[in-house]
This record gives sequence, C-alpha cells and structure tokens, in this order.
Amino acid sequence: MVESFADQVRSAADRANSLVCVGLDPDLSKFPDSLSHLPPGERIAAFNKSIIEATADLVCCYKPNLAFYAAHGIAGLEALLATRDAVPAGVPVLLDCKVGDIGSTAAAYARAFFDEWDFDGITVNPYLGEDSLAPFLGYEGKGVIIVCKTSNPGGGDFQDLTVGDATLFETVAGRAVEWSAKYPASIGLVVGATWPEQLARVRAIAPDLPILLPGVGAQSGDVAAALRAGLDVRGGGLLVSSSRGIIYASNGPDFAEAARTAAITLRDSINEYRPIL
Repeated sequence: MVESFADQVRSAADRANSLVCVGLDPDLSKFPDSLSHLPPGERIAAFNKSIIEATADLVCCYKPNLAFYAAHGIAGLEALLATRDAVPAGVPVLLDCKVGDIGSTAAAYARAFFDEWDFDGITVNPYLGEDSLAPFLGYEGKGVIIVCKTSNPGGGDFQDLTVGDATLFETVAGRAVEWSAKYPASIGLVVGATWPEQLARVRAIAPDLPILLPGVGAQSGDVAAALRAGLDVRGGGLLVSSSRGIIYASNGPDFAEAARTAAITLRDSINEYRPIL
C-alpha cells in the first residue's frame, strides 16, 4: 500500500517532534555574499541544500514555491529539481503551485509534478470545480492541498462570500471532506494563521484533514490562536509554514546555522501549545 502524504507528514512530525514546514522561496537579494560567485541557478541550489542540511531533523515538510524558481527560467527549474533531490528520504516535499484548470490541462500538470518531478504533494486552486481537480485526486497517496481560506487580506473578497447557508471557504472545506472519501489522493486544505476564527470553523468541518498553515512569521499570524483553532484531536494535523522567518534569519556566512536556530525557536513555540498525548 502506498504511504499517504498525510502519513508521511505525520511520521516526519513524530520523528522531529515538530509541525514546522519550511518554505523554500529563493530571493537572491537576500542570499549571503559567500554564494555570489555562483550563477543564479547554482546559487539557489547551493543555498537550499545548506538550509535543508541544517533543518532536516526539525521539520515535518519542505515547501518550495514554484514561482520563485520559474522566475529564473530553466536554470531556476533545474534548481527546483536539485532542491527536491536534496531533501532526505522520509521528509515529504510539497510543491506550492496552486494549479487548477480544465481536466486535460490538469492531467498534464499532474504528470509533470507527480510523475516527472516526483513531488509528494502540491497545492491546488478549486475554483474550476471537481473535474479540474480529479486528475490530481486520482493519484494514490499523493498530497493535494486545496486552497480554502488564504492568509492575505484580500482573500475574503471571494472566500467569505455566502453560498447558501455557508461561506465559500466553508463550502470548499466540506467538499474536500467528501472528495477525501471518494478519491485515493491524500487531501488537505490551506488555511491562513491570520484567521484563527475561520480556521476553527474549517477544523470543525474537516476534523481529520491536514491543514497547511501559512501566515506565521513575516505575516504575523498568532501562533497560539492558530494552534488552538487548528490542531486535530491528536495534537497534530497542521503544517505550520514559515519561509522568510527561517531561511533569511541571517544573510551572513552563518545563514544556515541561523535558519536552524529559527526553526528550533518556531518548533518550540508551537510545542508549548500542543497537548501531551
């Protein structure tokens, strides 16, 4: 039987005693001068490899965002694949790409991200409906993390609209639960730490689905409030995502060590609010 993305995350979280998900979003302007002699693609790959080596025992997942690599063309995409290869076995890698298109296009994306690039999970946008997600949801065990209630201020423009007796984000959460029982993929939801009340409503609708939790760190989400709202009954179920707050903790020669310290700090602050099971 294929180990599901949710089980991979849970196993990694148990080993590391950590719900930290490190976002690998390369910004060359924030890189240390010690890497400046390398061309951009190699610089990104070397930076990420150092971050991974410094933090792999402290995380439940890594999350590279496709846009930061595509911005550097072919060299950037090569750096993305090198980053994927640098993650040790047992730590899942979630590609943040937020795709969602008609079925034939979605099938091509699924082949690219799952078959060719071998990512353990991806983020998707549900706006085009179930048939646009079906090609991803048909992959046994792969993670399909559905955008639900995003951390940005403008997310509510559509996500908070009422659909019948529920908001759109609550409707998405409910459909995700239905799809989880229908498809072989491992389904989760994206909910921002900046909205703890809405996060609690999503957790009530989807008590067993993993939730990717952006918005801590640079976006100033309240970690304690988010944990109270989003933890599942086992004291897990969250991938607490931080990128800038960890990977750019320093831009000096100690950047990897500083990233490790920042990851430990976030892990420990999260664990203060987790129940002892």
